[in-house]
This record gives sequence, structure tokens and C-alpha cells, in this order.
Amino acid sequence: MANEGDGAMRVAIFSDIHANRPAFEAVLAAARARHAERIILLGDYVGYGADPEWAVDVVSDLVAKGASAILGNHDRAVRHPSETMNDAAQIVIAWTRERLTADRQDFLDRLPLTHIEEGALYVHAEASDPAAWHYVRSADDAARSLAATDARVTICGHVHRPALYSMSAVGKMTAFVPTKEIPVQLLTGRRWLVVLGSVGQPRDGIAAASFAMFDTVRQEITFCRVPYDIDAAAARIRDNGLPSWFADRLYLGK
Repeated sequence: MANEGDGAMRVAIFSDIHANRPAFEAVLAAARARHAERIILLGDYVGYGADPEWAVDVVSDLVAKGASAILGNHDRAVRHPSETMNDAAQIVIAWTRERLTADRQDFLDRLPLTHIEEGALYVHAEASDPAAWHYVRSADDAARSLAATDARVTICGHVHRPALYSMSAVGKMTAFVPTKEIPVQLLTGRRWLVVLGSVGQPRDGIAAASFAMFDTVRQEITFCRVPYDIDAAAARIRDNGLPSWFADRLYLGK
């Protein structure tokens, strides 16, 4: 898969992989089938799932081949324990910390909070304070993020539920939930905030892994869903003694 940074047309964007190997393998295969020319990863490669070493190694390899990757809050918590996570999430991060070598931890710790490319801002949470990990769950949240950047398009993750927000020239906000496989043109008369779903822990009631394809020439974004082997991912969580809720919720997409 080509990953040239300049003049890319079809960009595959992944967020919130959460150490879910079957899901990540499925979306990578789907992106190749869609002739992705570039990969951008929006953070949270670890946490919740049972294959953090593999996930970090794959992300590191993709970056070495030209992909861009940014930091998520679970990635940061490996080296910088966070009190904002719930107890179950903290348990998995502590387990993950023991599994990751110093080199893998260094790779995560060096990742930037944001990435700007072809007029678009990529961030794990939102733009007004990327390190505070605020969620974009409403039009007001989206407006706060858009006000913090000059970028016409902001693309983020963190929420685990796909959503699209746009702001008119006079500041009027519009919000809607995108339909899978229906391209949305990011019209130049508006500013846009795109919230990806999650590869490894969807929470919009749909169990299939979520990612997006961004056509930077046509300025169209398409939300994609890919089924994967949930049984295998759930078994890995349970077999490693991690909180069973993180396995159970994969079937529910919640």
C-alpha cells in the first residue's frame, strides 16, 4: 500500500484500534481493497484489547513505510498513568504497560498530538486542547474545536461513534450521523469536523469495525464498516484475564 505524503488522493484513516488484532487486520485489508494510497492513524492503539505488542508493532511498521500516526490518551497512559480513566480501563493499561518493551513504549511516547496535511488537521480528541482529551459529542463541542484551528477540515476519534459536524460562514452548526458507504462531500463553503468511529471498540450499536476513506482531491469522506472475527478478539481478552466487559461489549458495539 503506497503511503506517499504529498498529493495523496485516497487516504485510509483509522482510530481507536485498542489492541484488537482481528479488527485491525480486517480494516487494513479493506483499505487495501479500496486502493488506499496513504494511511493516517489517530491514536489509541492500546487499551481494552489483548494484543498491544502486535498493534504497536504494526503501527510502527506503517509509520516506517510513510504513514502518519498521532497520540491517543490510552497510548499516553502507558507512560503517564491517568486518573481520568475508569478502574477497568486502568487495569488493562497496567497490564499493557507490563507487556510493552521500552522500545514500544518509547515509540508511543514520541507520537505527536496533532498532524496537519493538505489543509486538514488530524487529532485524537479535539483541537482546542488536544492533551486534555475532551470528547466531541455535540455541536457545541464541535464549534469549540473548530474555533481553535484555521484548518477547514478537522478529523478526530476518541468518541467511538461516527459523526459529522459542519459550520457555515455565519457560524451556524449542523450535525448528523453519516451513513456507511455513502460519500459525503466536504463542501468548501463550510468548515467540517469529522468524528471517526472505532476500529477495535465501536460504541454506536454496530459491532463491525469502523474506519474512513478520505478522497483529498474530491474532498469526500466515506465511512466504512467491516465485519471481523469478534469471537477471536473476545477470547483473547478473556484468556488473558482482562475485564470480561471489554469482550462482551464487542458483540454489542457499545
